[in-house]
Amino acid sequence: MKNIVLKIGIYCLKCKTDVMKTIGKLEGADSITVDTEKGTATVVGSVDPVLVVRKLRHGKVVGIVSIEPNKPPETPKQPADKKTQPFPVCLAIFHE
Repeated sequence: MKNIVLKIGIYCLKCKTDVMKTIGKLEGADSITVDTEKGTATVVGSVDPVLVVRKLRHGKVVGIVSIEPNKPPETPKQPADKKTQPFPVCLAIFHE
């Protein structure tokens, strides 16, 4: 899984819808976020970035801004529990 950030010429709501539909049809795209103010689209998944750009280039200006691996969510470290002391063991053996 990786995050792909694309710079796309998005000027209206129809452009945004077209971008969402095109990326949504690709196999491996898990999450799509389009920001019309910045003109960027973020795709999260295991989709090929070159394939995404190739599909979006039909009528749009597209460029790859960054590709970075998806970071796994960090689990908060729990403090170590109070360790208990082991019970003393008698190792002496008595024979009669």
